[in-house]
Amino acid sequence: MSLHSAAPHTDATASQAAVTQTRDWLIASAAAVVALIALYAVFMDNGSLISATGDYLHEFAHDGRHLFGAPCH
Repeated sequence: MSLHSAAPHTDATASQAAVTQTRDWLIASAAAVVALIALYAVFMDNGSLISATGDYLHEFAHDGRHLFGAPCH
């Protein structure tokens, strides 16, 4: 009787693990890109990107700048 009762490592399980790891990296990369775009809109945009959406989003970003301590005036 073997001390290890785990199933043997097969190519199918290794392949599934690689797919899962790749998917996780893609999701994390997409989240990082979205976060960087949001930070750009709040800190560096100065109204040119978000002014087309109306005053509500502009004021929200303006308040976010004050919240993070970024200069905006």
